[in-house]
Amino acid sequence: MGDNIALDTAKMRAARTAVDQWITEDTKMVGIGSGSTIVYAVQRIAERVWKEGELTDLICVPSSYQAHHLILDNNLNLGDLDRYPKLDVAIDGADEVDHHMVLIKGGGGCLLQEKVVASCAKNFIVVGDYTKNSLRLGEQWCRGIPIEVSPMAYVPIKMRIEALYGGEASLRMAKVKAGPIVTDNGNFLLDWKFIANREYDWREVNRTITMIPGVLETGLFVDMAHKCYFGMADGTVKVHSK
Repeated sequence: MGDNIALDTAKMRAARTAVDQWITEDTKMVGIGSGSTIVYAVQRIAERVWKEGELTDLICVPSSYQAHHLILDNNLNLGDLDRYPKLDVAIDGADEVDHHMVLIKGGGGCLLQEKVVASCAKNFIVVGDYTKNSLRLGEQWCRGIPIEVSPMAYVPIKMRIEALYGGEASLRMAKVKAGPIVTDNGNFLLDWKFIANREYDWREVNRTITMIPGVLETGLFVDMAHKCYFGMADGTVKVHSK
């Protein structure tokens, strides 16, 4: 119980610090990511709008079904990329971040929309607790790299990834629904558990996998994050810069 409280507090402090540093009166459009830490970011934005009288014209563009409803539940201005394709900043979480600020995202299944929204922002800011901060990928996150794929192609894609890079790519199955997880975009997810002690060029891996026919997007976010905020166990917030 104590560990859970500490993690929640760390997430909250990271999210609030990032929001206060990156969302100002000059910020007009913000991309809203997904996951447990983003809940605290949206709550802080709403606090500033409704309690402090700031950011009243701020447009929030969601990256998932969850983010869409977080924005509505907090009575914030909802936008979309059709009307607001250029964002001032996007704030999102991550499953793991290495020392080069390469991210694994998509544990919650929203990687395609998250990457699109992040790519539309002048600044992409990542928030999380100290368990997301690693020297190398796979140190703490053991569920693999999510890859969103066309349902008809998941078997050849799985075989191709395993042949190229080793490890195991498995179809993500639902826990309540019978059958596989289906993303917000109607696709399947492969979770590629790469070889943990092997050196990978993540930029090249991302490029190669993305080029396989039927792959929509990978959960590797390479050269995208500008700053990462980690809430630490001692109550401080650690910042990594690009």
